[in-house]
Amino acid sequence: MFKFGVDTFIWTEAFSEKDLWIIPKAKELGFAVLDIFIGRPETFPTKQVKDKVKDVGIEVVTTTTLGKETNLISPDPAIRAKGVKALKQMVDINVELGSKIIGGVNYAEWGYLSGKPRTEQEWAWSIAGMKEAARYAQEKGDVIIAVEPVNRFETYFLNIAEDAVRYCKEVGTGNVKVHLDSFHMMKEETSIRGAVFTCGKEYLGYVHVCENNRGIPGTGLVPWKEFFVALKDIGYTGPLVIESFDPSFEELNRQCAIWRKLAESGEVLAIEGLKNLKAIAKEIGE
Repeated sequence: MFKFGVDTFIWTEAFSEKDLWIIPKAKELGFAVLDIFIGRPETFPTKQVKDKVKDVGIEVVTTTTLGKETNLISPDPAIRAKGVKALKQMVDINVELGSKIIGGVNYAEWGYLSGKPRTEQEWAWSIAGMKEAARYAQEKGDVIIAVEPVNRFETYFLNIAEDAVRYCKEVGTGNVKVHLDSFHMMKEETSIRGAVFTCGKEYLGYVHVCENNRGIPGTGLVPWKEFFVALKDIGYTGPLVIESFDPSFEELNRQCAIWRKLAESGEVLAIEGLKNLKAIAKEIGE
């Protein structure tokens, strides 16, 4: 059976102690998994979240993004070192929460565009930093770092599954996987099924189920049945998480270009999306 989840972005731009109510809300709405976005690991209320997750009894995963001061492909070695430190902090948080997955744009600064294609030097810098973080994750616990290929307007570093798999192979630690997101796949891949099979069971570590316009899943152009059949065919058993954003957000809307309401509220988007995706999954026997 597919495990459907929801991202905290549905309700809040930057998860903090005031957002602990989201944890029981996600379970109440019928989600099996909650993806908590952690923008600032150093200020994240880990203990409070851990206690609430334990009380509620819901599976938790996390996502993060690197920024200007933590960019693994920066020419400045001090900034790259800060990036590795941030990823290690994420590992520590995930181990404490019992989370097995760190997804997102965790390999370079999210939104950074140099104006030219990725260089071999940038590739080498990111691989080296990720290798250090991934080895740390192996030492600390059973944690997967899942790298998310995103569209060309948000990064030039990883846009397609093929490159993400190559990245995982070159890191070579076995615990770096691919984080596929159908929103980005619709812009960059030539085949939804092909991208899933490029990853295969070995390298597909995490999945976001988002509509092509970030609206209610099941109401747009994403070929959901094709996507779900491909996931079933490779034996993917991880979370399938709905992610979208509210136009009242500030930083995220600038980065993601969310200028209009895509549903009555983020919560309505999640509820309706879950209903639609469950119906499609049922059609293919999941």
